[in-house]
Parts: sequence; structure tokens; C-alpha cells
Amino acid sequence: MNYTKINNLTGWMCFILAALTYILTLEPSVSFWDCGEFIASALKMQVVHQPGAPLFLMIQRFFSIFAFGDIHKIAYFMNVGSALASAATILFLFWTITALAKKMVIKTEADLTIGNLITVMGAGVVGAMAYTFSDSFWFSAVESEVYALSSLFTAIVFWGILKWESHADEPRADRWLLFIAYIMGLSIGIHLLNLLTIPAIAFVYYFKKTPKPTNFGVIKTFFVGVLILAFVQYGIIQYVVSFGAYFDLFFVNTLGMGFGTGVVCFAAILIGALTWGIMYSIKHRNKFLNLALLSTALIIFGYCSFAMIVIRAKASPNLNNSNPDNAFSFLSYLNREQYGDRPLLFGPNYNSEKVSLKEGKNIYRKGDTKYEVAGKKTDYEYDRTTPFPRMYSDDPRHVQEYKSLMGFDDSHFAGIFDNVSYLFKYQIGNMYMRYFMWNFVGRQNDDQGAGIYQGQFLSGIKPIDAMMLGDQSHLPPSIVESSAYTRFFFLPLILGLLGAIWHFKRNEKDAGIVGLLFFFTGLAIVLYLNQKPLEPRERDYAYAGSFYAFAIWIGFGVLALREWVFSKITPKNGAIAATTISLFAGPVIMGAQGWKAHNRSEKMVAHDIAVDYLESCAPNAILFTYGDNDTYPLWYIQEVENVRPDVRLVNLSLFDTDWYIDGMKRKQNESAPLPISMKPSQYVQGVRDVMYYQDYKLAGSVELKNILDVLLSDDDDDKIPLQNGTKENFIPTKNFKLTINPEDVIKTGTVKAADASKITPVMEWKFNKSYVTKGTLAMLDILVHNNWKRPIYFASTVPSDQFNGLDNYLYTEGLAMRLLPLKTDSASSRGDLVNTDILYHNMYTKFKWGNVKNASYLDPQSSDDISIFNNVFNTTISGLIKEGKIADAKKVVARYFEVMPERFYGMRSMMGVYFLAENLYTLGDTNKANMLIERSADYIQKELTYLADISKSKNRFVGGQNVQLGLQFLNQMVKTTSERKQTKLSQKLAQQFQGLESRFSIYFAQQAQEEQQAPAPQAPEE
Repeated sequence: MNYTKINNLTGWMCFILAALTYILTLEPSVSFWDCGEFIASALKMQVVHQPGAPLFLMIQRFFSIFAFGDIHKIAYFMNVGSALASAATILFLFWTITALAKKMVIKTEADLTIGNLITVMGAGVVGAMAYTFSDSFWFSAVESEVYALSSLFTAIVFWGILKWESHADEPRADRWLLFIAYIMGLSIGIHLLNLLTIPAIAFVYYFKKTPKPTNFGVIKTFFVGVLILAFVQYGIIQYVVSFGAYFDLFFVNTLGMGFGTGVVCFAAILIGALTWGIMYSIKHRNKFLNLALLSTALIIFGYCSFAMIVIRAKASPNLNNSNPDNAFSFLSYLNREQYGDRPLLFGPNYNSEKVSLKEGKNIYRKGDTKYEVAGKKTDYEYDRTTPFPRMYSDDPRHVQEYKSLMGFDDSHFAGIFDNVSYLFKYQIGNMYMRYFMWNFVGRQNDDQGAGIYQGQFLSGIKPIDAMMLGDQSHLPPSIVESSAYTRFFFLPLILGLLGAIWHFKRNEKDAGIVGLLFFFTGLAIVLYLNQKPLEPRERDYAYAGSFYAFAIWIGFGVLALREWVFSKITPKNGAIAATTISLFAGPVIMGAQGWKAHNRSEKMVAHDIAVDYLESCAPNAILFTYGDNDTYPLWYIQEVENVRPDVRLVNLSLFDTDWYIDGMKRKQNESAPLPISMKPSQYVQGVRDVMYYQDYKLAGSVELKNILDVLLSDDDDDKIPLQNGTKENFIPTKNFKLTINPEDVIKTGTVKAADASKITPVMEWKFNKSYVTKGTLAMLDILVHNNWKRPIYFASTVPSDQFNGLDNYLYTEGLAMRLLPLKTDSASSRGDLVNTDILYHNMYTKFKWGNVKNASYLDPQSSDDISIFNNVFNTTISGLIKEGKIADAKKVVARYFEVMPERFYGMRSMMGVYFLAENLYTLGDTNKANMLIERSADYIQKELTYLADISKSKNRFVGGQNVQLGLQFLNQMVKTTSERKQTKLSQKLAQQFQGLESRFSIYFAQQAQEEQQAPAPQAPEE
């Protein structure tokens, strides 16, 4: 028997099965979150958000070649790149499991029996295929994100150290260590998660080189591994660039040389020092020094992929995040400085008071001829701090979550034990263990799991589920109809635990190494990230490395079953039985249950909604967006598929930075520069970052141009003094106005000539903030100098506080609202501001709907966007009805039933259907309206019954927001059907409402009592 040949063939079989799985279920186009940015940037070699992923972009660019010029297939083939990288991860996982198993089962040639061979191969297949079908890994495998390729590099590194271990006694075996170092250097250009394997690698080295390990040696090895990790993370990744930056500062500012000269000099010194050190180690036969220096050189060599970031930044591409074209901006980019910092070992609690501001190092920016000081790094000092701060955010939303979860009152100051308790309750319990259980136990659904009752694990064993989650006897549609409803009955978890116990009993050293990998790629990340509550999305992808480690133990479950359960039958039959049972307990049930939850092959929501955003805009428009998911897919659709290249996208989250404003002042695609009059010196980093409101009691509204002039003035008379002795621009009033020239408005087509009487002579509004950032300043600049030449829109998902008070002049024309100088009606509500004709034309002739009706799976963001689609339909239908265009309204209704799904995706989805029913009553389609009302009421009944069951079993009110919403709408349905003379249906709904209300009445009474007992807020002191 040729073990090596069988091992290789079986491994490649696992690769093929995984590759087929991922290619069959991958998304055919762009996905939400970072994927749009990555695909657009990979195609044109642009600069993504900090800290960059240059090697990932270059590899994905290679896969785009297979589209052969078809721009609509580029995203697909980049997704295929992730699928193949993920399949290769499975290949190396298989080889890792078999390498570890072989050490214990096949120690000599005599041990190479059929039974042992089947056992080892079975362990590899079970573990590898279990990870193939694990929830978190599968999700990343079918989209163009960094985590698939990062997992591959992690798998290669861990496999590589096992290869070194098996050849360590041979000459030149240390080449495997150098290979690992180079792969690690390359992995920095993808994601830093790969570095977390270093402590485990250190132990493999120690145990191999030390015949008799000691407790002291184990402790020392642990700290050495952590120090090596810190050296790479900080010494190489950060300080190498930092030294280069300060060399450049000296050469440019002191010696008067050109930008980059110091960096080149430092690089030459570093290369020279490494070369001399390596030659020295060879000359003196210092093997350890030679290995250390060669490894460092190879890590740096791999790390050089980041040169692509600087090179492409200098070319000023359309997507050029942070513009890291010089040493200091590149250093800031790598350090992720725009994302801020978080305390780890010592710091404030959420209710610590800021008492002073401590200044730190200078912040440098690139000037015309030298580096300039843009300010100083600052940090707050607090009245009270605590060791190990976990509850540190003073954001009011986070504070409320801290107090709610921990049961604190307003006066409580959390100590170290409170913070540790929060760590276990939320950061480990909710943000790690919940994800771990998703992968190996089962899952309710994929609703964002900030709450108690949603997005939780679910095994399918009802008594256990009820004990953990509350009464599960009446599971609601949000669970049983969810594609992400998976039940593994604890089987993969049990298999993994058996494998782990068996591993520790048979080979404590190797088991400890796997355990260390499990810890550092899981719980250590929890400690380091120090996550705040209310994350905008689930973060399970960050912990996939620890699930990888656990999959090794799932594979060892085969070995455990064979030894502990099937030891009394022949070795061959025992191996076959153990492998077969393990396959069904692990990969088979995980694959069967998880297929529907990961099959994105029919989903086009991110792609189509990006088209809809852009098609909502008139030619040459300016479209303000805000978040990742109303920006990144739009970048993709413009940069890759060339859809509406005339529209200028302005992300308000980035608009506060000088580099982004610089980009907006340049032509991009077919979009002319934005009408921004500010000079770079007026908005450069450190200048006009924030300007505060100072009420000057000015009568009436002030012309916006005058406000802009005051904000941009360099005259000290137009500034107010600050406590530090400097002077800063300010806003003297919040009452703004913009005088309108009707001829400009009509000439540019902003308003039709026939509607000239609707144009207001003056737009007046109240600015809605107490400060102006440079992004807001740039927006005001655009409003002053645009003269209605370019249409201005806000995406419908932009938070209203970003409208800067312009709410009454924003008219819905699709998925975007257009700024129009029309007379305001005090009686009008936000929903009344609609350009019905344009809205109807856009949604009926231009919009696409993401195949939401037929797709077998919609990820959480896609299902949320159904509410956006519902809103567009209802707004269009309501507008057409008001204008008497009944035939067109009925056409839109018909389109709704043609493209929208029948099932509900949460309460928001139900609300949209209810509003459609109201419109159907107005259109005279009573039967269809009744049908929608009954469906909505049935959904509410089931959802609230479930919440009532849980609340009763846990003796506390659970799901209060959904309960309030459900009862509110059910009550409204009673009134609506009564008004529409649907007496029988109204009575039925009233009974449902009364029954549900009675089940929650006790909790409403408790809430009212608590509100009465709560102390009244004190008036502020004079």
C-alpha cells in the first residue's frame, strides 16, 4: 500500500467536493459589505479601506481574466477565486488531520494495515468535509472577500509546520520554516489572522527539538511564541514603516531632499543590515541566528506586496482610500488610525468622566515641499478607570445595552469583576459561543443576534433548546421558514469533543498545539477586539480559524469511535463503521441542513439594488450615500459594469477627510468634478476638522453663501478664541437660506416650466447640528456653487441627520430623494414629498428586483432590502392613487405580485404588505386586500405567540419591540377592515388582538409600574 499516494488522492477528492459545493452555491455577482469595494478595486488595482489587502486584490485580478472581457462575469469569476481558495483550504486541512492522525495510528510500516489506513483517511475526510459545510466558512467561501484566501494561508502555514516536524531530523529541513515565514509575509497582504498560528508553531518547534519538555520550557515557549507574534505584528508590520516615515521626515524637512528619499535610504540600510547579519551567521555557523534573520527577511519580502498600495495611490485612482502616497499617510493607513483605538488592559468605563485632554506625538501630513504638522495625537484622561475595561464606550446606545445586559443602575461604576462578567456574557457568550454553536449545533435563523431570542443556536432537540432558549413549542415563521434554520442535534459538537478528549489522552503535546491554535484564533481574538455591543453585522468570520481547529478534532472523532465503541470488531470493520457514523454525524447532516442556508446561486440583490440606486438619478447627478451597503455595491456597478458612470457618488462617511474631498474635485469616469470652491489649504488634515455653533442671535435666516464665507474665512474677526489660545471658525446661526433664481432651475430641467409657480423664491431651513465638519462644509459649498446645474440626491438609506435640515426639500424619485427648490407645505409629511411621474417611470421601467421572489436564500442584508422594495412599491402606488392614475397604480400592483416574495422576512416586511393591502382596498381589490391582511395577521399571531411562550418560560418580557409593533399593526388591521366593511374579518382580527394583548398585559403593567417608580430627571443646574 502506498500511503502517500492514497493520502494525496483522497485529499484532492476532498478538494473537488468542496470546490463543487462552493461553485454551485456561490453568488453570481457582487455581494454586500466589502465585496463591492474589493471587486472594483481588484479589477482596476485601486486602494481599498485600511489596512488594505494588496495581495488579495492582485490574486482576484488574475481570476477576473477568466471573464474574457465580459464585464458582467468579472464578479462571478472573482467569487470563483474565493471558492477555489476555500477548497484548497479543505485540501490542506485534510492533509493536516491525516498527518496528526498518522503519528498516533501508523507509527511503523507494520502499522500500515487496511484498518488503520481507513481510520486515518476517514478522520481526514470527516474533519475536512465538516469544515467544508461549517456555516461561517461556507459563507465566506462563496463571495469575493479576504477571509477565504486568509484561511488558505492559515491552513498552509499549519500544514507546513507539520511537514517540518516530519522532516526535522533530515538535512535542510529548516527550509520548511523559511517557507512558513515567506507565506506569513505574503499573508499580511491579505489579512493578519494568519499570524495567530505563531504560538502553536512555536510549540511544534519546542516539542520536536526538546526530547524531555518541562513545565518551565512550556511556559517559556508560550511567551516566546507571543513575543514572536508581537515582533511580526508591531516590529515588522508597523515599526519598519514607522522608521521609514521618520527617516523621510529627517531627509525632507532637515536635509531638504525630496519626498521618499528617507524611505529609500532606510530600505537600503535595512537590506544592508539583514544581508550583513545573514553573512555573519553563515561565517560563524550560528544556525539559530541565520534562521531568525532569513525568516525576518522573507517575512519582509512577502510584506512588500504593500508596495502596490503606495504605487497605485500615487496614480490617484477613483477608489483611493486614505491616499497613502507618502510615508506618513501610509503609516496611518497601516495602523488603521481612522478607526480609532480601544483600551485593553487599563482604561475607562462607559460612565467615566473625561477630565482633561492629553497631547501626544505630532501628526504629520504631506505639504508642498516638506512634511507639515497637522496637529497632535490626543487622548482623554478620566476621573476613574478600571483594569481590564470591557464596557468602555460612552455612545448612548452602547451605554443602554451595557446597563440592560448587566442590570446596572445609572450610578453603578463597573469594576474588574463586572467587566469580566460582561466579557463572558456578551463578548464570549454572544459574540463567540453563539457563533461556535451555529457551526456545530444548529441555528434558529440568520437574524442579527443583538437580541435575546433571535439569531441564536438551535439544536433541534426541543427539551435542550427549551432549557437554553425558553419554550420552543411554537416556533414562528421567522425561524421555520428561514433558509438559515439548521438543526445538527449536537452531533458535530459531540464528535469534536470526543475527538478532542481522545487526542489529549493519546498525544497531549499535539492536542495542546491544536488547542492553542483553537484559543488564539478564537478566544484571543475576542480579548483583543474588545467588541462593543450592537455591531452593524455578525462577526463570526473573524473566528473561522478556531472552527478550523475544532474541525481537526471532529476528524479525530473517527479515531475515538473506533477505539472506544468499535474495538471489539475487526479493525477494518471498526474503521468503516466509525468513519460511516462520523460522516453522517458530521459532514452529511451539516451539508444537507446547510445547503439551502448558503445557496446564493439565484440571488442578485446587491447587484440589482445598486442599479436601482443609480437609475433613480437624473443624468450627471450627485448622489450622497452613507453606509457600506449603499456605497460599495454602487462602486462595483460603476467601476466594473460601467452602469451610470455619469453619476458622482459621494459617501458622507468619508467626506470629512481631505483625501476624499480631493478625489471629489477630480473627474471620475464620466462625472465632472464637483463644484467645490474650497482650496486644499482650507480643508487639509488638521484644518477646519470641526467648527462649532455659537449663537450670535442673528435675526431671520442668513444666506448660505455668507455662512460659507464665514466658515472659510481666514480673518481673525470671523473666528472665536478657544481655551488653548488659538482661534477657530464657527457657525453664527442655524437658520440658513438659499435664494433661488427660477430661470436657473427651469433652464437646467430641475423643474418643468409648467411647474414654475411651484418654485420657491427662497429655500429656508434650520441646520440640524451644533457643529460643522469639513464634509458638511463641502456639501454647503456644493449647494452654493452648483446653481442647479447638476441634480442632487440623497440615497433613501442615508440617516436623516445627514440631510443637514433639508428634509422638506427632498422628493422621492426611486431609491433616492432629489433636492428640489419647491414651496413647502406645512401640512405635508415626509411621505408626501414624491415626484410620482418620475418615481413610476424609474421603478416600472428601470428597476431590477434581485430575484427576491425565487432565490432560495437571501442573506440578512438582502432580506432587509425587501423592506426597501416594499416601500418603493407602496410609495408609487399611493402617489398614483392620489393623482387619480388608477390604471397605472394597478400595473404597479401587478408588478409587485410578479417580482416580490410571498413569505415575510421579519416585521418590517410584514408592515410593507399591510400598507399594500390598504392601497388594494382603495383600488377596490377587496379579496386580495383581505388575503394580505389575513396573511399578515397570521404571521403576527405566530410570532407573538412564540414570544409570549418564551416570556412566560423565562419569566421576563422578551422581544418587546416586535411585540409592540405586532400588536400595533394588528390593532390597525382591526380598524382598517372595520372601516372597509369587512365585518367578519375585523371581528376575527379583534379576537386575535385581544388574545395576544391579554398574554402580554402582565408585562405591560410591570413596565408601567417601573416607569412610575423611576426617579424624575433633574433639571440642569443654572
